[in-house]
Amino acid sequence: MTEGNVASESSLSLEALATLGEGHIAYVKQIRSEDVPDLFPQAPRIAPGLKLFALHAADGTPIMLTDSREAAIANAWSHELQAVSVH
Repeated sequence: MTEGNVASESSLSLEALATLGEGHIAYVKQIRSEDVPDLFPQAPRIAPGLKLFALHAADGTPIMLTDSREAAIANAWSHELQAVSVH
């Protein structure tokens, strides 16, 4: 290993990793309107080509859909969740 590289072993199971931050952390992810039916099947039909933002629970469960990152973050805060961005 070269200097500056760090090796680490995770002792977390995939199940434990999936629940890390559960109830405390949510993430905001930019999505395209074409992806909405897969994430939010109950959502009304949305015109293609739109940039939207989805708020997800730490385990990946979709919570809400909005047209602004700020609204997604505000919703997280209103539910006492720490919002992080996913790129």
